[in-house]
Formats: sequence, C-alpha cells, structure tokens
Amino acid sequence: MTSPVTTSDRRRWFALAIVMTAAFMDLVDVTIVNIAIPSIQRDAGATVSQIQWITAGYALAFAAGLITGGRLGDIYGRKRLFLIGIAGFTLASALCGFAANPEMLVASRILQGGMAAMMVPQVLSIVHATFPAEERGKVFGLFGMIVGLGAVSGPLLGALLTEWNLFGLEWRPIFLINLPVGIAGLLLGRRFISESKAPRALKLDLVGVVLVTLGLLMLIYPLTRGRELGWPVWGHVVMGCSVLVFGALVAYEKYKTRRDGSPLIELSLFKVKSFAAGVAVQVVFGVALGVFFLVWTMYMQVGLGWTALHAGLTGVPFSIAVSAAAGISVQKLVPRFGRKVLQTGALAMIAGLLIYIWEAGRYGVGITSWQMALPLVVMGVGMGLIVAPLTDAVLSDVPREHAGSASGLINTTQQMGTALGLGLVAVVFFGKIGDHLAPTEVGHAFTDAFSNSLWYVVGVLAVIFLLMFALPGRPAQHVEGGAQDADPEAGTVEKAPELV
Repeated sequence: MTSPVTTSDRRRWFALAIVMTAAFMDLVDVTIVNIAIPSIQRDAGATVSQIQWITAGYALAFAAGLITGGRLGDIYGRKRLFLIGIAGFTLASALCGFAANPEMLVASRILQGGMAAMMVPQVLSIVHATFPAEERGKVFGLFGMIVGLGAVSGPLLGALLTEWNLFGLEWRPIFLINLPVGIAGLLLGRRFISESKAPRALKLDLVGVVLVTLGLLMLIYPLTRGRELGWPVWGHVVMGCSVLVFGALVAYEKYKTRRDGSPLIELSLFKVKSFAAGVAVQVVFGVALGVFFLVWTMYMQVGLGWTALHAGLTGVPFSIAVSAAAGISVQKLVPRFGRKVLQTGALAMIAGLLIYIWEAGRYGVGITSWQMALPLVVMGVGMGLIVAPLTDAVLSDVPREHAGSASGLINTTQQMGTALGLGLVAVVFFGKIGDHLAPTEVGHAFTDAFSNSLWYVVGVLAVIFLLMFALPGRPAQHVEGGAQDADPEAGTVEKAPELV
C-alpha cells in the first residue's frame, strides 16, 4: 500500500478540494434533476414511466453499485477507481445533456448512477489515507458544509439553468455543467491524489453483486411500469419472485462467509439490534423522500403551473432549515437527548406534512410560496434532526472492524428505499390522476393527488418513529470520530446522507 501523505505535504489540501468537489457534484446532481422534470417532459416528450426512470434509474444504479465500488477501490486502488468514476460520470453527463430522445436520457442516467457508485465511496477513503487523525475533524466539518451547500444550491441551480434556457438548450445545461467540473477534477486528481489500497483487500463477490442488482430490478421495474401497462399479472409475479432472489442472496452470502470470509454483505451485522433497526429506518426513510420530492415538484410545476425558478425559490427555506437543524442536532442536541432528537425529527416532519395537507386543501390552486414556507420549514427542521445523527446512532454498537462496510450498507439501503419510493409514485400520485384531463381540471387533480401522496408519507414517517425505539438511547462513539471516521481498510466507506 502506498504510504499516506504526510502532514507537511500541502498537496493533500488540493486532493481534498478535488474529492469534495466530486462529492458536491453528485449531491447537486441528485437534487438538480427534480426541478427540471417538467421541462424535460415538455421538451423531450417523456412518458410518466420514463420520467420516473430518469430519477429512479440513477438511484437504483447508485444503490446497486455502491458497495461494489468501495470494494473495487480497496482491491485496485482508491485513486484509480475515483478517476475512473469521475471520468465515467462526466461522460454520462455529456450523454444526458445531448440525449436525442427520452430512452437515451434514461440509459445515460443509469450509467451516470453507476459511475457515481464508483466515484463516491472513494471520497472518504482518500481522506483517511491522506490526512492524519488529528486533522480529520476539521476535514469532516468541511464535508458537512458541502452536504448542506449541495442541499441548498441544487434545486436553485437547477431552476436558474432551466429558466435561463441557455443557448436554447432548455433543461440540458443541468447535465452539461458537470463537464468542465469533471474534466478539471480528472486532470487535477491524477496529479494531486495519492494512491492507496487496503493491505488485505477482500475478493469481489460477483455473485452477490448480480443477485442484489437482479432482486432490485425485479422489485422496482414492475412498480415503475405497472400503471402504464395496466398492472399485468407478470408484474405481480416478478415482484413476488424478487423475494426469492433476496432469499437466495442471503443464503449465498452465508455460504461465501464460510468459504472465504469475503461476502458482499456482512450478515453478522444484522445481529446488532441498533444496526438492524437503523437499516430498516434508512430504507423506509428513503421511501418517504423518494415519494415526497418527486410529487412535490410535479405538484408545483404542473399542477400549479409555476416556473422552475418559482418552484426552486420556494424550496430554499426547506433546504436552509435542513442545514441549520442538522448542525444544531449533532453539536448540541444529540449529546444531551440522544435518540429522542431523531424521534422528534420524525414527529416534526409529520407535523409539517399535516400542515401542508391542510393548506393544499384550504387554498387549492391559489396557494402561494409564502403559505408553503411554514410547512416546509417545519419539515426541514425535522429532516435535519434525523439525517445528521442517524448514521452515528446506527453504528454506535457495530464492532469497529466492520464500521466501513456497515456504513456503505446503510447508505446503500437508503438509496434502495429512494428507488422504491420513486417507483411507488406511480401508485400513490399518478394513480390518482386521470389520463385525459381538461386544462381546467389539471390543478385540482394534481392538488388532490399531492395530498393523497402526503398521507402515505405521513404513514411511512409514523413507522420510522416506531422503528427508532430500537436505536440506542444515547449513541456512544464506539467508532473513533463516529461513522465519518470509519476504518477505510474495513471495506466500503460511507457517503454522507444525501439531501434531495
């Protein structure tokens, strides 16, 4: 393994800027697309299922490849995988920006998600290999700021680029903006990032990768296409069979553990009560986010007829509230109140949703951004109380030698939940909207569908509140520095929770 960069080597700060920029690019790319969806639908003529795959395809490819990407970095070198990932992400962004039809856009987004899965797991691994322990607190503080900045800037940047219609390209600049950033990151990364590998890298579990990907596709694809195809029998059969595939995955991972000790998923982690509950929370939380953010965008831009810029500015109070609450949660509240902070966050999100449902019914299509501010701020505060401390709470009872792979698995399951939530939009939102609406019916139909979807999200958050009772009452930092200081030699390193 290549020796880490010493503390006197100033090159490490250039390396940090490069990998943080790449992480920011991924965070923004998740949020920037939602705001441009109506523009994509109008300009490219995309169907409802294609619109869902533009978002769900990225999340699914990212989720399926995240653990694999981390393992590949351990085996073949984190710098090498980071450069491959950022090069592929940049190429996929170009293909998205120049997509000739919706089918090409969907395929390019799936490729983009797969390349992000190669790039993102290396970010914190490179930080660990580059910075000494005494400097990592400062570094991870900067990383937290990047997460917050990505949450705030993504929707607004997407709205501005769509509204400006640069060179008559409509929505395309939201992808093309990645090109100069990606090229610069690739060139500078080759020069300033030092290579590192795990000294005892595990073998890649290819069978596990295939089974995870197959099971997810069998679950998500019928959900996404079901309404458009009239819910055929084969769709229900395929979804039912996905359970068998996941069962086969568990059986094979047990066999792989006995044979050579290098499974894709460390099943022993699920014997830890807080970890098993935390994974369940991450999956269900991902479902809630996947449903809310897509239907919220469609409600504002299609149902209410707002411009992308109008919708983007409306979401700014939400993003600011998330960032502010996240900082206070980790620094002030969790050390004193522990698990109760996360549960308060779930209740706050429920309160915000109930206010939103009441306002949508009270004001109808005449609702304004100012009237939306209250429920969005309440929801944002609740989300901030959850996303920042959740990973540390989940990892508090996990043995240190498994902290890295556990972190990767947590993030993967949230991405799976998000993909599932995006698939469920076909049921809870589009399922309530008629196929042929008169212009005067669109606003009311979308408002009713929006309220219907929010009731489902309320139910999901109630489940999350109950699952959180299985988390530690007062999370202990068994892992040095918490989840963010997970051992990069243990496997995949976590990516911070995405704020979409």
